Amino acid sequence: MNYDADIVVAGTGPAGLLAAIALAQAGCSVILVGPPINSGDRRTTALMKPSLDFLDGLGVLEELRDGSAPLRVMRIADATSRILRSPVVTFRAVEIGEEYFGLNIPNRNMLPVLERAVKSTANIRTEESIVTEWLPGDDAVQAKLANGKTITARLAAAADGRGSPARDAAGIRVRSASTGQSALVLDFAHTRHHDDTSTEFHTEHGPFTVVPLPGMRSSLVWVNRPRRAEELKALPDAELSRLIEDRMQSILGRVEVEPGRQVYSLTAVLPSRFAANRIALVGEAAHVFPPIGAQGLNLGIRDVESLVKVARRYMNDPGAAPALSYYDQLRRPDILARSSAVDLLNRSLMSDALPIQVLRTAGLSVIGALPPLRSFFMREGLRTGSGITGLFRERGPAARFRSE
Repeated sequence: MNYDADIVVAGTGPAGLLAAIALAQAGCSVILVGPPINSGDRRTTALMKPSLDFLDGLGVLEELRDGSAPLRVMRIADATSRILRSPVVTFRAVEIGEEYFGLNIPNRNMLPVLERAVKSTANIRTEESIVTEWLPGDDAVQAKLANGKTITARLAAAADGRGSPARDAAGIRVRSASTGQSALVLDFAHTRHHDDTSTEFHTEHGPFTVVPLPGMRSSLVWVNRPRRAEELKALPDAELSRLIEDRMQSILGRVEVEPGRQVYSLTAVLPSRFAANRIALVGEAAHVFPPIGAQGLNLGIRDVESLVKVARRYMNDPGAAPALSYYDQLRRPDILARSSAVDLLNRSLMSDALPIQVLRTAGLSVIGALPPLRSFFMREGLRTGSGITGLFRERGPAARFRSE
């Protein structure tokens, strides 16, 4: 059979662009297929230290540092009006010997950098078109494009989003449900410095998360009921600024929202498998959950890391059944653990059941009071399994840290 490339990557979001770069640098011939990059995406992405190390290995990190802000402190604050409320829990990177947890990077800065890296990487060909039909077979997968071309490859990396047509063509069943929430996304200026601190306020309708940007600016993801999110989006600047300042209890002083508000509906998507029939799922094709704990693209980058590992082990045929089984084996524990944890926390925020509130409050109280447990969760937040290994490491200067 004649192959146009070893791997066809579908999707021009961050996960798709990174998959194309990483697989090409691993020695695979790659064709990247998708529409022009979304230059109007107002969201930001908090990438944790392991993800940044991966980007550094690809040679794109230094350019991404411009316009990003470090996350040195992360807080969880109970902003509900319930009688039983959790204490504020503060996580500091210094506790686990890190300068910072990660960087908050605006997507409108990240995507052009990754696009330039794609264009400058050998072994990548691009097709600015969408896939109209996927034809997985025993020896190859074919992608028929809207521009009339057909691409034949050994493997398809499906980074084509939560509604992934490639996933459907692979015959992979999926559990998908609306969370009954939408997220209002915007940037705002403020009069007090954020001190490189991200705060996740927990409300009855979901998290209200403030993440630092360079200077006296921050980004906001405000999860709410869908109708309320649209109402907030439509408010005059002064009124919305006042509401945001009130919700934050004025911790950043006076607030002034910036142009470019967007609302995204939230869903939860979990496939039954993460690869089948010469198609491997990457990014939101493999996992979608509410924006809690900065997990989204970090999980997608670990998808890419695992796919590169598979491609190197099965270089002769990265789409063969044993290769896809190995990829599924690599990704399943991590994705299931993260998806379950985020879903459980999100449901606990919206539940008025007293037993659930007692458990949530008790859990956060214990984490906040015990430094070793806090360190465990910080390490686990960076990478699954690192919390366990961290318990057995020799604790250097961080052992002398005392919480305030």
